[in-house]
Amino acid sequence: MIIGGSASQKLAANVARELGDVLCPIETKKFPDGERYLRIKGEIDKEVTVIQSTGFPQDENLIELLFLIRNLKSLGAEHIKVVVPYLGYGRQEKRFKDGEAVSAQIVSNLIESSGANEFISINLHEDSVRDFFEIPTANISAMPPIADYISEITEDPIIIAPDKGALGFAEEIAEILGCSCTYMSKVRLGPDKVETKIVDVHSDFASDELDSIKKNSKVNIDSVNGKEAVIIDDIIATGGTIVNAIGILKEHGAKSVDVCCVHPVLVNDAVLKIFAAGARNVAGTDTLKSDVSDISVARIIADALK
Repeated sequence: MIIGGSASQKLAANVARELGDVLCPIETKKFPDGERYLRIKGEIDKEVTVIQSTGFPQDENLIELLFLIRNLKSLGAEHIKVVVPYLGYGRQEKRFKDGEAVSAQIVSNLIESSGANEFISINLHEDSVRDFFEIPTANISAMPPIADYISEITEDPIIIAPDKGALGFAEEIAEILGCSCTYMSKVRLGPDKVETKIVDVHSDFASDELDSIKKNSKVNIDSVNGKEAVIIDDIIATGGTIVNAIGILKEHGAKSVDVCCVHPVLVNDAVLKIFAAGARNVAGTDTLKSDVSDISVARIIADALK
């Protein structure tokens, strides 16, 4: 049995379709004072999967998720798999300044103490978030469906990570597609001047790292000139980093620039700014609902649940 929370109902329906499983309806509403109402409308199986992202509005979606889990336990569910495609508050996995709340740990503890028996997410910002759980966890990758999307819109792509932290995503996609990949790096030229450049991997990596990239790249990775550049990141929020990257790729002669991400947070006018900078396409997965959530993660969730 699959239950989709308010934030992930279409995704839950697609997962249920992939698995040939029952989709259980729920009723939710907000009282005039802002409190949430939730009712599960159907007979409850012993094993249930709840799918609910906890993106904006984070507090409402998180409370609904906790209500769903605890309510299912009290109604007789014995084993609850909780799928949170995008984990809100997941980016604060440690205390960066004295006195800060480690929100990722608090949220993880709440999900587990509500009655979750397994936890599954997609491209957590830091895999170390899984260490906050004592129940089985999985952090699955959305790169395969993103790679499928890229293969449909490009013929000769080069995969670009907007910083070194996203290089792993670029490498994974490059290996799937058999194309090249590289990343961008910020170089401080002075107290008030920073330059972002496309990295020459031949000089920037240790030999073992370079061998790995060469294996994934298949072709020359020193230039984007004449290539269909595809920027890949896990989360795009304001879009500032992406706008900067598009400009640099255009300056280096990229034939076109497409932008893909796992979690399209996209606050304020992020999509507009990215297109205005010269992006040909902008696409995210449906871990979050947005105007560009064109890549479905239903199949990889279904595979994980199997």
